[in-house]
Amino acid sequence: MGKDIELAILFADVVGSTRLYEQMGDLRARDMVAICIDVMRSATEQRQGTVIKTMGDEVMSTFPTADEALNAAAQMQQQISTHAQLKVDNQAVAIRIGCHFGPVMLEARDVFGATVHTANRMTSQAKAGQIITTAATVERLSPEWRASCRQIDVATLKGQGSEVTLYEVLWQSEDVTSMVPAIAMNSRPVRLMRLKLRCQDKEVTLDETHSSITIGRAEDNDIVIKGNLISRIHARIEINRSKFVLIDQSTNGTFVQTDDGEESFVRRDSLQIKGEGMIGLGRLPEPDSPQTIRFECDDS
Repeated sequence: MGKDIELAILFADVVGSTRLYEQMGDLRARDMVAICIDVMRSATEQRQGTVIKTMGDEVMSTFPTADEALNAAAQMQQQISTHAQLKVDNQAVAIRIGCHFGPVMLEARDVFGATVHTANRMTSQAKAGQIITTAATVERLSPEWRASCRQIDVATLKGQGSEVTLYEVLWQSEDVTSMVPAIAMNSRPVRLMRLKLRCQDKEVTLDETHSSITIGRAEDNDIVIKGNLISRIHARIEINRSKFVLIDQSTNGTFVQTDDGEESFVRRDSLQIKGEGMIGLGRLPEPDSPQTIRFECDDS
Protein backbone atom coordinates (compact mmCIF):
# COMPACT_ATOMS: atom_id res chain seq x y z
CA MET A 1 0.00 0.00 0.00
CA GLY A 2 1.22 3.48 -0.82
CA LYS A 3 1.45 6.27 1.71
CA ASP A 4 0.25 9.84 1.06
CA ILE A 5 2.54 12.57 2.37
CA GLU A 6 3.66 16.13 1.52
CA LEU A 7 7.29 16.53 0.45
CA ALA A 8 9.57 18.83 -1.50
CA ILE A 9 10.63 17.14 -4.74
CA LEU A 10 13.88 18.28 -6.35
CA PHE A 11 15.34 17.43 -9.74
CA ALA A 12 18.90 18.47 -10.69
CA ASP A 13 20.65 17.70 -13.95
CA VAL A 14 23.87 18.56 -15.76
CA VAL A 15 23.39 21.15 -18.50
CA GLY A 16 24.83 20.23 -21.90
CA SER A 17 26.08 16.77 -20.98
CA THR A 18 25.89 15.70 -24.64
CA ARG A 19 28.31 18.51 -25.51
CA LEU A 20 30.66 17.31 -22.76
CA TYR A 21 30.86 13.87 -24.33
CA GLU A 22 31.51 15.39 -27.76
CA GLN A 23 34.22 17.74 -26.48
CA MET A 24 35.98 15.55 -23.95
CA GLY A 25 35.38 11.97 -24.98
CA ASP A 26 33.34 9.33 -23.22
CA LEU A 27 35.65 8.48 -20.33
CA ARG A 28 36.46 12.00 -19.14
CA ALA A 29 32.91 13.26 -19.64
CA ARG A 30 31.54 10.28 -17.73
CA ASP A 31 33.90 11.06 -14.86
CA MET A 32 32.78 14.70 -14.77
CA VAL A 33 29.10 13.74 -14.75
CA ALA A 34 29.86 11.25 -11.97
CA ILE A 35 31.44 14.04 -9.89
CA CYS A 36 28.30 16.14 -10.37
CA ILE A 37 26.10 13.22 -9.29
CA ASP A 38 28.27 12.69 -6.20
CA VAL A 39 28.00 16.39 -5.26
CA MET A 40 24.21 16.36 -5.74
CA ARG A 41 23.84 13.13 -3.73
CA SER A 42 26.05 14.41 -0.91
CA ALA A 43 24.20 17.75 -0.69
CA THR A 44 20.88 15.89 -0.53
CA GLU A 45 22.01 13.65 2.30
CA GLN A 46 23.65 16.47 4.26
CA ARG A 47 20.39 18.46 4.11
CA GLN A 48 18.12 15.71 5.46
CA GLY A 49 17.01 14.64 2.00
CA THR A 50 16.68 11.27 0.30
CA VAL A 51 17.98 10.44 -3.16
CA ILE A 52 15.14 8.56 -4.84
CA LYS A 53 16.95 7.78 -8.08
CA THR A 54 19.69 8.86 -10.47
CA MET A 55 19.02 8.84 -14.21
CA GLY A 56 22.12 9.39 -16.34
CA ASP A 57 23.09 13.00 -15.55
CA GLU A 58 20.06 13.69 -13.31
CA VAL A 59 19.22 13.24 -9.63
CA MET A 60 15.76 13.13 -8.10
CA SER A 61 15.53 13.79 -4.35
CA THR A 62 12.89 14.36 -1.69
CA PHE A 63 12.98 16.58 1.39
CA PRO A 64 10.64 16.94 4.35
CA THR A 65 10.59 20.74 4.08
CA ALA A 66 10.94 23.36 1.35
CA ASP A 67 13.81 25.05 3.25
CA GLU A 68 15.86 21.86 3.31
CA ALA A 69 15.30 21.40 -0.41
CA LEU A 70 16.61 24.89 -1.17
CA ASN A 71 19.50 24.47 1.26
CA ALA A 72 20.52 21.42 -0.74
CA ALA A 73 19.91 23.12 -4.10
CA ALA A 74 22.06 26.12 -3.15
CA GLN A 75 24.82 23.81 -1.90
CA MET A 76 24.76 21.86 -5.18
CA GLN A 77 25.03 25.03 -7.27
CA GLN A 78 27.78 26.51 -5.11
CA GLN A 79 29.94 23.39 -5.00
CA ILE A 80 29.61 22.51 -8.67
CA SER A 81 30.25 26.08 -9.85
CA THR A 82 33.52 26.20 -7.89
CA HIS A 83 34.70 22.59 -8.21
CA ALA A 84 38.29 22.43 -9.47
CA GLN A 85 37.66 19.29 -11.55
CA LEU A 86 34.54 20.62 -13.26
CA LYS A 87 36.04 23.02 -15.80
CA VAL A 88 35.80 22.82 -19.59
CA ASP A 89 37.79 25.41 -21.55
CA ASN A 90 38.01 27.47 -18.34
CA GLN A 91 34.21 27.40 -18.04
CA ALA A 92 32.56 25.68 -15.08
CA VAL A 93 30.23 22.78 -15.75
CA ALA A 94 26.70 23.90 -14.83
CA ILE A 95 23.58 22.29 -13.45
CA ARG A 96 19.96 23.37 -13.37
CA ILE A 97 17.51 22.62 -10.59
CA GLY A 98 13.73 22.51 -10.27
CA CYS A 99 11.75 22.10 -7.06
CA HIS A 100 8.10 21.83 -6.02
CA PHE A 101 6.40 21.11 -2.69
CA GLY A 102 3.15 19.19 -2.51
CA PRO A 103 1.37 15.87 -1.92
CA VAL A 104 2.95 12.68 -3.23
CA MET A 105 2.45 8.95 -2.85
CA LEU A 106 5.32 6.96 -1.36
CA GLU A 107 5.51 3.39 -2.59
CA ALA A 108 8.39 0.92 -2.76
CA ARG A 109 11.04 3.60 -2.16
CA ASP A 110 9.69 5.74 -5.00
CA VAL A 111 7.35 8.74 -5.18
CA PHE A 112 4.48 9.38 -7.55
CA GLY A 113 1.95 12.08 -8.33
CA ALA A 114 1.40 15.47 -9.95
CA THR A 115 3.90 17.10 -7.57
CA VAL A 116 6.70 15.00 -9.07
CA HIS A 117 5.73 16.03 -12.61
CA THR A 118 5.57 19.71 -11.63
CA ALA A 119 9.02 19.57 -10.02
CA ASN A 120 10.40 17.97 -13.18
CA ARG A 121 8.82 20.72 -15.30
CA MET A 122 10.52 23.33 -13.11
CA THR A 123 13.87 21.81 -14.09
CA SER A 124 13.02 22.15 -17.78
CA GLN A 125 12.17 25.83 -17.15
CA ALA A 126 15.57 26.49 -15.53
CA LYS A 127 18.69 27.66 -17.33
CA ALA A 128 22.27 26.78 -16.44
CA GLY A 129 23.05 27.83 -12.88
CA GLN A 130 19.41 28.49 -11.98
CA ILE A 131 17.07 27.13 -9.32
CA ILE A 132 13.40 27.44 -10.32
CA THR A 133 10.47 26.73 -8.03
CA THR A 134 6.76 27.42 -7.63
CA ALA A 135 4.52 29.70 -5.60
CA ALA A 136 3.36 26.68 -3.58
CA THR A 137 6.96 26.07 -2.54
CA VAL A 138 7.65 29.73 -1.76
CA GLU A 139 4.63 29.79 0.56
CA ARG A 140 6.26 27.03 2.63
CA LEU A 141 9.63 28.77 2.96
CA SER A 142 11.12 30.60 5.92
CA PRO A 143 11.23 34.41 5.63
CA GLU A 144 14.96 34.24 4.90
CA TRP A 145 14.56 31.97 1.88
CA ARG A 146 11.38 33.69 0.74
CA ALA A 147 13.30 36.97 0.53
CA SER A 148 15.68 35.28 -1.93
CA CYS A 149 12.91 34.29 -4.37
CA ARG A 150 11.54 36.49 -7.11
CA GLN A 151 8.71 35.87 -9.51
CA ILE A 152 9.87 35.54 -13.11
CA ASP A 153 6.99 34.11 -15.13
CA VAL A 154 3.58 32.49 -15.29
CA ALA A 155 3.46 29.33 -17.38
CA THR A 156 0.97 26.66 -18.40
CA LEU A 157 2.77 23.38 -17.93
CA LYS A 158 2.38 20.54 -20.40
CA GLY A 159 -0.25 18.10 -19.21
CA GLN A 160 -1.76 20.61 -16.76
CA GLY A 161 -4.50 23.06 -17.61
CA SER A 162 -3.85 25.53 -14.81
CA GLU A 163 -1.16 28.19 -14.79
CA VAL A 164 1.84 27.92 -12.46
CA THR A 165 3.72 30.94 -11.13
CA LEU A 166 7.48 30.47 -11.47
CA TYR A 167 10.09 31.83 -9.07
CA GLU A 168 13.84 32.03 -9.42
CA VAL A 169 15.78 31.28 -6.24
CA LEU A 170 18.79 33.58 -5.83
CA TRP A 171 21.37 31.26 -4.34
CA GLN A 172 24.53 33.34 -4.83
CA SER A 173 25.27 35.56 -1.85
CA GLU A 174 25.98 38.61 -3.98
CA ASP A 175 22.65 38.21 -5.77
CA VAL A 176 20.80 37.97 -2.48
CA THR A 177 22.64 41.02 -1.17
CA SER A 178 21.68 43.02 -4.26
CA MET A 179 18.00 42.70 -3.30
CA VAL A 180 18.54 44.64 -0.08
CA PRO A 181 18.53 48.48 -0.32
CA ALA A 182 22.06 49.86 -0.14
CA ILE A 183 23.22 51.30 3.19
CA ALA A 184 25.91 53.94 3.45
CA MET A 185 28.95 52.49 5.18
CA ASN A 186 31.72 54.40 6.90
CA SER A 187 30.08 57.73 6.04
CA ARG A 188 30.80 57.30 2.33
CA PRO A 189 28.51 59.27 -0.01
CA VAL A 190 25.55 57.28 -1.31
CA ARG A 191 25.28 56.97 -5.07
CA LEU A 192 21.75 57.94 -6.04
CA MET A 193 20.15 55.75 -8.68
CA ARG A 194 16.85 56.43 -10.36
CA LEU A 195 15.21 55.05 -13.48
CA LYS A 196 11.99 56.65 -14.70
CA LEU A 197 9.72 54.58 -16.96
CA ARG A 198 6.73 56.09 -18.74
CA CYS A 199 4.06 54.30 -20.76
CA GLN A 200 0.82 55.96 -21.82
CA ASP A 201 -0.32 57.92 -18.73
CA LYS A 202 1.62 55.90 -16.16
CA GLU A 203 5.06 56.66 -14.72
CA VAL A 204 7.04 54.25 -12.52
CA THR A 205 10.31 55.06 -10.77
CA LEU A 206 12.93 52.44 -9.97
CA ASP A 207 15.28 53.39 -7.13
CA GLU A 208 16.87 52.01 -3.97
CA THR A 209 13.52 51.82 -2.18
CA HIS A 210 11.70 50.23 -5.13
CA SER A 211 14.44 48.13 -6.68
CA SER A 212 12.51 45.77 -8.97
CA ILE A 213 9.51 46.06 -11.29
CA THR A 214 7.75 43.77 -13.73
CA ILE A 215 6.31 44.56 -17.16
CA GLY A 216 3.77 42.54 -19.14
CA ARG A 217 0.14 42.05 -20.06
CA ALA A 218 -0.94 40.46 -16.75
CA GLU A 219 -2.82 42.90 -14.53
CA ASP A 220 -0.54 42.41 -11.51
CA ASN A 221 2.54 43.85 -13.27
CA ASP A 222 3.89 47.26 -12.28
CA ILE A 223 3.52 48.35 -15.91
CA VAL A 224 0.66 46.67 -17.77
CA ILE A 225 0.80 46.69 -21.57
CA LYS A 226 -1.61 44.72 -23.75
CA GLY A 227 -0.63 43.14 -27.07
CA ASN A 228 -0.56 39.78 -28.82
CA LEU A 229 3.26 39.72 -28.84
CA ILE A 230 3.54 40.54 -25.14
CA SER A 231 3.90 37.80 -22.52
CA ARG A 232 2.01 37.81 -19.23
CA ILE A 233 5.23 38.63 -17.38
CA HIS A 234 7.34 39.87 -20.27
CA ALA A 235 10.34 41.37 -18.47
CA ARG A 236 11.54 42.74 -15.20
CA ILE A 237 13.95 45.58 -14.47
CA GLU A 238 16.01 45.64 -11.29
CA ILE A 239 18.98 47.29 -9.66
CA ASN A 240 21.84 44.81 -9.60
CA ARG A 241 25.38 45.75 -8.53
CA SER A 242 24.75 49.46 -9.06
CA LYS A 243 23.32 48.95 -12.55
CA PHE A 244 19.82 48.95 -14.01
CA VAL A 245 19.33 45.54 -15.60
CA LEU A 246 16.47 44.44 -17.85
CA ILE A 247 15.78 40.69 -17.68
CA ASP A 248 13.62 39.39 -20.52
CA GLN A 249 11.37 36.43 -19.66
CA SER A 250 9.22 36.43 -22.79
CA THR A 251 8.51 34.41 -25.89
CA ASN A 252 9.18 37.23 -28.37
CA GLY A 253 11.96 39.19 -26.68
CA THR A 254 12.49 42.86 -25.82
CA PHE A 255 13.95 45.66 -27.96
CA VAL A 256 15.82 48.63 -26.48
CA GLN A 257 16.75 51.78 -28.39
CA THR A 258 18.72 54.59 -26.77
CA ASP A 259 18.38 58.19 -27.87
CA ASP A 260 22.01 58.15 -29.07
CA GLY A 261 21.19 55.46 -31.64
CA GLU A 262 22.23 52.23 -29.92
CA GLU A 263 19.86 49.32 -30.57
CA SER A 264 19.72 46.03 -28.62
CA PHE A 265 17.57 42.92 -28.56
CA VAL A 266 17.35 40.49 -25.65
CA ARG A 267 15.38 37.25 -25.27
CA ARG A 268 15.52 35.10 -22.14
CA ASP A 269 18.64 37.01 -21.12
CA SER A 270 19.62 40.29 -19.49
CA LEU A 271 20.75 43.73 -20.66
CA GLN A 272 21.98 46.85 -18.87
CA ILE A 273 19.79 49.94 -19.27
CA LYS A 274 21.70 53.22 -19.65
CA GLY A 275 20.91 56.79 -20.65
CA GLU A 276 17.55 57.57 -22.22
CA GLY A 277 15.50 55.80 -24.84
CA MET A 278 12.62 53.46 -25.62
CA ILE A 279 11.68 49.85 -24.85
CA GLY A 280 9.52 47.72 -27.12
CA LEU A 281 7.96 44.44 -26.01
CA GLY A 282 8.00 41.84 -28.77
CA ARG A 283 8.57 44.47 -31.45
CA LEU A 284 10.70 47.51 -32.23
CA PRO A 285 9.58 50.54 -30.21
CA GLU A 286 7.79 53.30 -32.11
CA PRO A 287 7.76 56.81 -30.63
CA ASP A 288 4.00 57.28 -30.90
CA SER A 289 2.92 53.74 -30.01
CA PRO A 290 0.91 53.25 -26.78
CA GLN A 291 2.92 50.05 -26.26
CA THR A 292 6.28 51.85 -26.15
CA ILE A 293 7.98 52.51 -22.81
CA ARG A 294 10.14 55.61 -22.48
CA PHE A 295 13.01 55.41 -20.01
CA GLU A 296 15.34 57.94 -18.41
CA CYS A 297 18.25 56.77 -16.30
CA ASP A 298 19.86 58.89 -13.60
CA ASP A 299 22.73 57.25 -11.67
CA SER A 300 24.60 60.29 -10.53
